[in-house]
Amino acid sequence: MSDILTHTEAGVTTVTLNRLERKNSLTVAMYAQLAEALARAKADASVRVLLLQGHETVFSAGNDLNDFLKGDIGGDDPPVFRFLRGIASFPKPIVAAVCGPAVGVGTTMLLHCDLVYAGDNAAFSLPFVNLGLCPEAASSLLLPQMFGYHRAAEALLLGEPFLAEAALEVGLVNRVLPPMEANAYAQQVARKLAAKPASSLAETKRLMKKGQHELVLRQMDEEGASFHRMLREPAAKEAFGAFLEKRRPDFSGV
Repeated sequence: MSDILTHTEAGVTTVTLNRLERKNSLTVAMYAQLAEALARAKADASVRVLLLQGHETVFSAGNDLNDFLKGDIGGDDPPVFRFLRGIASFPKPIVAAVCGPAVGVGTTMLLHCDLVYAGDNAAFSLPFVNLGLCPEAASSLLLPQMFGYHRAAEALLLGEPFLAEAALEVGLVNRVLPPMEANAYAQQVARKLAAKPASSLAETKRLMKKGQHELVLRQMDEEGASFHRMLREPAAKEAFGAFLEKRRPDFSGV
């Protein structure tokens, strides 16, 4: 069975992260599938809304570190960046259901969704600094806008998890639900949106995002260049080595 499942019904394309044995950690191949799913949904006039979901126990553990350890992020235009550009530029409403851990890109992709519903077991974290890396998905721009600078700095510089109620307070999620209800509730909302005029939905979203869309894409490019460079630097190598060896990293020399 595929690690990314797609299903379209009643105007809603549902994209499900389906790699539970690895906590839905995202590989290069999965990013390519996600980018392709976004492109298909964008081009298909019968698709009016996109829904992103994981399992009621886990949304995503973020990037699969094995790809990083192999130095494999997919060439000069990595699939992860194609996916991030695709979700940032997607013209139709995106609804997300998030339960359990949402690590790294599992959290930052939500900044580009229009409505986000979380299980009360959701735990969001942005451990980029702890891995010797920098933020991605324009999160260094969007998180300070959403959270306020000091809360964003706490989330990005410390990289410690914050829970569903905190995410609700800062506006990252719209509602907190029991985990067994989150996916179904998000599907219900997606179908409610799909019954509305597609042109009105698209134009309203375009107008809301118009003022910063180009800025978001430029920030993504700058973050991506830094991220790619930092993957090869000593801090990241120490962080990944410590992860493999199950020890605390020592950054005193970097």
